[in-house]
Amino acid sequence: MALSPPAASSLLFLSSRRCSTRVRIPIFALRNPTLRIRSPLPRPHGSLRLDRTLTAEEGETMGEGFFEAIEELERMVRDPSDVLGEMIERLSARELQLVLVYFAQEGRDSYCALEVFDWLRKENRVDGETMELMVSIACGWIERLVGGDHAVGEVVALLNEIECVGLEPGFSMVEKVVALYWERGKKDRAVEFVKEVMRRGGVGGYKVGDGRENEKGGPVGYLAWKMMVDGNYRGAVKLVIEFKQGGFKPEVYSYLIGLTALVKEQKEFSKALRKLNTSVKAGHISKLDVSTLQSIEEYQSELIKDGTSMSDWALQEGSPKLSGLIHERLLALYTCAGRGLEAESQLWLMKLSGKEPDKELFDAVLAICASQKEASSVQRLLTGVESMSPSFKKKTLSWLLRGYVKGGFYLDASATLMQMLDSGICPEYLDRAAVLQGLQKSIQESGDIEPYVKLCKRLSDMDLIGPCLVYLYIQKYKLWVIKML
Repeated sequence: MALSPPAASSLLFLSSRRCSTRVRIPIFALRNPTLRIRSPLPRPHGSLRLDRTLTAEEGETMGEGFFEAIEELERMVRDPSDVLGEMIERLSARELQLVLVYFAQEGRDSYCALEVFDWLRKENRVDGETMELMVSIACGWIERLVGGDHAVGEVVALLNEIECVGLEPGFSMVEKVVALYWERGKKDRAVEFVKEVMRRGGVGGYKVGDGRENEKGGPVGYLAWKMMVDGNYRGAVKLVIEFKQGGFKPEVYSYLIGLTALVKEQKEFSKALRKLNTSVKAGHISKLDVSTLQSIEEYQSELIKDGTSMSDWALQEGSPKLSGLIHERLLALYTCAGRGLEAESQLWLMKLSGKEPDKELFDAVLAICASQKEASSVQRLLTGVESMSPSFKKKTLSWLLRGYVKGGFYLDASATLMQMLDSGICPEYLDRAAVLQGLQKSIQESGDIEPYVKLCKRLSDMDLIGPCLVYLYIQKYKLWVIKML
């Protein structure tokens, strides 16, 4: 039977190691000072098992006061504070700790352990070792409750009882309860526990909305983080939104966790779309029908909508110094989704908030805008490119070129390639080849050979390609025109 911590409905067993009689009574009866329970505790010969803390050798060194204190406390005739107050001179610090351990065992009165600790605290006799011991005992109680078939309300009641005797479990114990539920696969119980904490406005000394959790976390954010670590990104996002829309007030930290999970979900979604499109182009699967395309677009819109909602809540409820982190996550979301204009907007907002974006972010947004032929955005993002060092300039223009190639704007890509050559920058071989292949496609569509010939000649003059044989077939005259570059 697992030990039940303080609760009005809990039942305890009082027993003597050498007595076969067991008395089963409810806690409310134990709390009745007029009730006398005889549970003789003779001093054992050899050793007394106190949760593996007291060894046989130590058992021999325990004084008579220790065993008398245990017997008197088990009788529950007087308050523990009165009993211990009379025997304080006869009990060592070690013996007082063992009194705690004794009543923390299964089948003992856990209320008594709490009252003993409360008395020690009031008498200023709680040192670091005793505090660590009581925390360990409390954690053991919580583990038994979580591991057994106990209601969430019992766990909450225990945390409040612990706080009443001065242990102050705080948010770290809230985290522990959530983690214990999660590790045991009781995820619904973890959600229920967090809802109960939010409904009560706190538990065990932790107060929801005390201002400290904005940067350090909170129950909703921690629960969302556990979901995200498990790979349930969408579930983490929905959890935060459900708490917000359910009338609770999640901590700002939870919105940041939700946005982080949303970025991860967007990355997975974009990766899946790329694989899908590759399979379609390769002919491995049939072309997507209208219904499938519509479902994809709706899911993408839902992700963007959730990101907008959580960022708005975070900006409204959080401190100004968090705005940079919020815009950074939105920037990552829009970048992964391929939303050029929105990504550029978040880039500047992030910069204005005082958080300088990485150079790689500018280049990534530049490539997206180029692939969508957003000329104004490209022009803004290229501001200052001429003053960059050669290595940074090459990298930026390479991203620009690749963006144009991805969007099918081969003439713009060719112009960018020429710009790099004019600046003394040698483009990568794959970039040169991609532009030439793109211009070949343009010839088939438009019949204009001039851009291709012009680029080939320029590359040949700089010894970046070998001699080129350019040929054109005029079907009307059944004529081949061949030219060596």
